[in-house]
Amino acid sequence: MVFRPDYNDTTIGSICNIMQLRLDFPTHKSAPLPRIYALFRLVAIITFSATCILAGLKTAFGLDFDQLQQALVSRFGQTQLPVFRDWQGLVAESKGRSEPDKIRLVNDFFNRRLGYADDLNIWGQTDYWATPIEFIGRGWGDCEDFSIGKYYSLINIGVPVSKLRLVYVKATQNTPSGPIQQAHMVLAYYATPNAEPQVLDNLNPEIRPASQRPDLAPIFSFNSAGLWQGTGNQSSKSNLSRWQDLLQRARAEGFQ
Repeated sequence: MVFRPDYNDTTIGSICNIMQLRLDFPTHKSAPLPRIYALFRLVAIITFSATCILAGLKTAFGLDFDQLQQALVSRFGQTQLPVFRDWQGLVAESKGRSEPDKIRLVNDFFNRRLGYADDLNIWGQTDYWATPIEFIGRGWGDCEDFSIGKYYSLINIGVPVSKLRLVYVKATQNTPSGPIQQAHMVLAYYATPNAEPQVLDNLNPEIRPASQRPDLAPIFSFNSAGLWQGTGNQSSKSNLSRWQDLLQRARAEGFQ
């Protein structure tokens, strides 16, 4: 599986920035404060810190979780709120983590917390690409939904778009009647422009280099910046209608 990302696209910038807050308290050599005043000051510090943490959870990396939660509950009710809040916590606490840690945490979350089912059973359609909120709201999704959910999560915790590609592949699976090939989607992560991509997959939960996934034959790849055919490095504007429709629906929910 040999896809090389184009890192020369100057339109790809930093996805999100977070303001760091630090409290500096002056020191005084005057008489010690009364205990009750010191206690009130301690309570104020704790309250302020808790407020900052909660604010960070609500708007981590530019996401408005209140808006996302409203979109979830208005369509799917409150059944999946625990999963949504765990996902919210994952996004918030991934701040400051290394990229390999972010990749691992996001891959594990989706593979463990959400189930696999085909679009016909979930949506009554043969092929439907769900937004992350729709995926969490249903609690079930197919390979595209797993890959898209991981993609959106990673770009919203600081992994550059240029390092991620959604990859359509032919996946070879062994069955009792022999090997079969089926259309499948995975997410590829490129640590550097020339690095071998790491494959995030719902069929195989272990993140592996592409060279260790001989069962996958890439057809084309894409992300928010472009579309790559075959194994070439030349990107073009993506005209995938389902992808453009999904981007529009995700923006309406509150994703950037």
